Amino acid sequence: MGDWVTIWIGASIGTFLAIVLLATIAFCFSRGFVRWAVGHFVKIVMNDRYPENIGEIVSALTRVSPQKVLENSLRSAEGIAIDRPFGSPRKFLDYDSLLFSPAQLAVLPAPESAKVEMRLTIGPMAKKPLTLEIPLLAGAIGFGVGVTEKAKIAIAKGTAAVGTATNTGEGGFLREERENAKYLIYQYHSAAWTKSPEILKQADAIEIRMGQGATAGTATFIPHQELCGKASQVMNVPDQEYIVIPARHKEVQQPDDLRKLVDQLRELTEGVPIGVKMCASAKLEADLEVAIMAGVDFISLDGGQGGYKGSAPILQDDFGLPTIYAVSRAVRYLQKRGVKEKITLLSGGGYYTPGHCLKALALGADGVYLGTAMLWAMAHDQVTKAIPWEPPTQILFYNGRFTKEFDEQEAAKCLEHFFRAFVHEMRIATLALGKTSIRQVGVADLIATDSMTSKVTNIPLAYTPHNPQRQS
Repeated sequence: MGDWVTIWIGASIGTFLAIVLLATIAFCFSRGFVRWAVGHFVKIVMNDRYPENIGEIVSALTRVSPQKVLENSLRSAEGIAIDRPFGSPRKFLDYDSLLFSPAQLAVLPAPESAKVEMRLTIGPMAKKPLTLEIPLLAGAIGFGVGVTEKAKIAIAKGTAAVGTATNTGEGGFLREERENAKYLIYQYHSAAWTKSPEILKQADAIEIRMGQGATAGTATFIPHQELCGKASQVMNVPDQEYIVIPARHKEVQQPDDLRKLVDQLRELTEGVPIGVKMCASAKLEADLEVAIMAGVDFISLDGGQGGYKGSAPILQDDFGLPTIYAVSRAVRYLQKRGVKEKITLLSGGGYYTPGHCLKALALGADGVYLGTAMLWAMAHDQVTKAIPWEPPTQILFYNGRFTKEFDEQEAAKCLEHFFRAFVHEMRIATLALGKTSIRQVGVADLIATDSMTSKVTNIPLAYTPHNPQRQS
């Protein structure tokens, strides 16, 4: 028996050593082979004429970005408008060229122990104003048309933990979302589903969607196969090739009709704030005037950097004003009309850092919607359940391949941390400006580092000397 054990151990050790030896040989061989292959490839590239040279792709891609090449290939394959997620990659003018002016001597910093008031009241003139603990909100992301039930519940839980609101978006109304959200803004979309009085009365505020940054004011067509399961049941959509979210509300066929809808919703909900969501256009002031005349309590204004689950690149890249233009013009017009303190201005589209959010508030926005950044924060390290072979959206989007593996509790906690970290940094910055309330931060705390940003925002350029008032 002992001999057999010895033989077995010897054979095992021999096999192991053979495997190690073969692996070493294979590694050395592969390294040499790779060196030879690379050398051969380089020689070809360095000697072939341009018409035959694969290296010509380098020249081509300096003129046309890889993304444009990819998207044109997708157009060639599909033959229809393609849907790009998360908004435009285009570099719009944004808040990066604005800097805060720190308090030091002429203005002293606030004590480090001072508390900073961060609350936001939406619709201060409404019968039932909505007061949030922080000036950051979860953007409108719909169930079914956007993300999964788990993702919506995670957003509801994460926002509830920090005392802010979530938004239903254009999807179906989820009872579980209402149960887990502390504050729920119902987006009154142009589709027919889940708009019964019973549902509307559960909202803490209602946002009438007229347009948004990534889709402008166009209709949305959703293949029926993408809404199978619970979303189809909740939305009660017919079995047809495409489900349509119309470009217009049936109640708003001309601008004056908005007033009737606002009054109707206000009466139905017994006074919760009623607002309107729009994409910032070149005729922004005219759109704002219609909203003002309709008696809205708040305006949600989406800049051109706004994202979506998927929309045509032409709508993302070539429509709408950049967010910083939208905020600056809207604030000035609301002030001109004498309603800035009566109508709450919420801004969305391209907010990814606490600094950008605070700069928007300094320019006059009252609150900021977060969308794409929030989804990435929720996914956190759960993206490893999809990558490297699939995009991270496959764990969040309704028809994604890995939605069953998404942990909503973990996502809710990550989202809570995300909001708390944003607010913490904004508190630090507010104290560094010598302020103890987010509402005290204003245009006087900003300087611009380029002329275009200065013109857009009416913020002085950084090289302009400041003439101090001498004390006698």
